[in-house]
Amino acid sequence: MVYEEQDTSRSPVAHSTPAPPPSPDAAENANRPKERGLGFVRELAETILLTLVIFLAVRALVVNFRVEGDSMRPNLDNGQYLLVNKAVYFHFDLNAIRNLIPGQHHEGKDIVYLFHPPERGDIIVLNPPVRTDKPYIKRVIALPGETVAIHDGKVFVDGKPLNEPYIADPPRYVFPGPFDGGGVYTVPANMVFVLGDNRNNSSDSHIFGPVALDAVIGKAFFAYWPPHEAGLVPHERYNRVGP
Repeated sequence: MVYEEQDTSRSPVAHSTPAPPPSPDAAENANRPKERGLGFVRELAETILLTLVIFLAVRALVVNFRVEGDSMRPNLDNGQYLLVNKAVYFHFDLNAIRNLIPGQHHEGKDIVYLFHPPERGDIIVLNPPVRTDKPYIKRVIALPGETVAIHDGKVFVDGKPLNEPYIADPPRYVFPGPFDGGGVYTVPANMVFVLGDNRNNSSDSHIFGPVALDAVIGKAFFAYWPPHEAGLVPHERYNRVGP
């Protein structure tokens, strides 16, 4: 009998065992750095967006203003930087809103203020009714419907002198002058009469007339530069007008 010799040189067929799937914990740990990165980017974007929104909101309500000239001495100096509140005089024409309703028609303006209109003694920043690309800063002296006269070194509102310890010097001019008809000047509706505290060195309402309320930019409220002059802007409060 012939026996076939078995070939023992051949290695047996190897059967590979599949690797176990990664555990859920390992997959979660692998994704954590990516999630942290995305979370950081998202938080950074949200912070930047929020900062931008706050910045734009503040800029819409508060602006800075540089005093130019000596018209408000001795209370404000040339080169001083101020913050101006634009929101305090926010107003709208109620008649314009009423006229949006079909069949409604209201003549004139019915101005409504969210807080309050400019008050006597307020130091305001305004666009003057003259050719200039720069706002002015002045003090409100008379309100709509009031009369103004300046003579004998005093300002008279509705016939009574203002007590003004804050001015640099008494005014040396007369208003209204002889070419303006003399007597007294009545401030028109929706306008204010403004003067500089440095009465004899100020271009103001005694020269260019009253200022429209719509031309008022805002109320100066804080001086922040230079540091040694930092503080609240000195508004004046009267008991109506002087005796």
